[in-house]
Amino acid sequence: MRALREASGLTGDSVARRASMSAGKLSKIENGRSLPTVQDVDLILSALGVCGEAKEQFLESARVEVTEATAWRLLRRMGSWKHQNTIKAIEASSTVLRLFQGQLIPGLLQTPEYATAVFSLPPALPDETRARTVAARLERQAVLYEKGRAFRFVICEHVLRWRICDPAVMAVQLDRLVSLSRLPNVDIGVVPLSGRMPDFPMTCFSIHDNRLVIAETFHSEVTTRDPRDIQTYVDTFERFADVAIRAEEMRTFVEDIRDHFLPQQ
Repeated sequence: MRALREASGLTGDSVARRASMSAGKLSKIENGRSLPTVQDVDLILSALGVCGEAKEQFLESARVEVTEATAWRLLRRMGSWKHQNTIKAIEASSTVLRLFQGQLIPGLLQTPEYATAVFSLPPALPDETRARTVAARLERQAVLYEKGRAFRFVICEHVLRWRICDPAVMAVQLDRLVSLSRLPNVDIGVVPLSGRMPDFPMTCFSIHDNRLVIAETFHSEVTTRDPRDIQTYVDTFERFADVAIRAEEMRTFVEDIRDHFLPQQ
């Protein structure tokens, strides 16, 4: 990796910025003091402009363990806002993003107040760290307005009803969903509780161009690039998408839930 960077003529600082990681982390990877994940290698190669067959050969070498799990405690120790920047870089390199959520409103669709409530849940982040993390999450949302990208969200109905914050905040958040659903490249589907479930919503996950899946558990974030595993998530997503309501039906449905929060103010 160091030889590639030196051949490119780029400094470690510039490559680290492009790869959304610290210069110290890049230095440890280049000097063999830290084993990079496949995700790290992908981001560094993209920062160096390595693409096509050459990039795939490097990534294949990094796939000794195709599935990686990173504990949330380690991500919090490194800085939660830094992790948001890593996700931002992955989203920026994705043309089609499919995201299934059975726990929370997806980060790309959250209001500042809702995001603050999310990062106030146990284990709550310190005030300054929470503010930086929320700001980094909101910066990710700019990708929704970029041309040439498509976003498909599937959200379970109970997510829209779970009170993780004040009723007024929930109402504004649901209004935000309705508003974003009108963007031409954003498709938001809601799986109603009244229908028959096609599968168990065991975890939330995002699929990036059929090349990468990121799933979340209670203790870690799991990343896989194995085509067989990715296909499992694609099939699961489509099963839930098939029973989801969308467009005007979805907007009317969400607005009705929103109205139930308003009298509680």
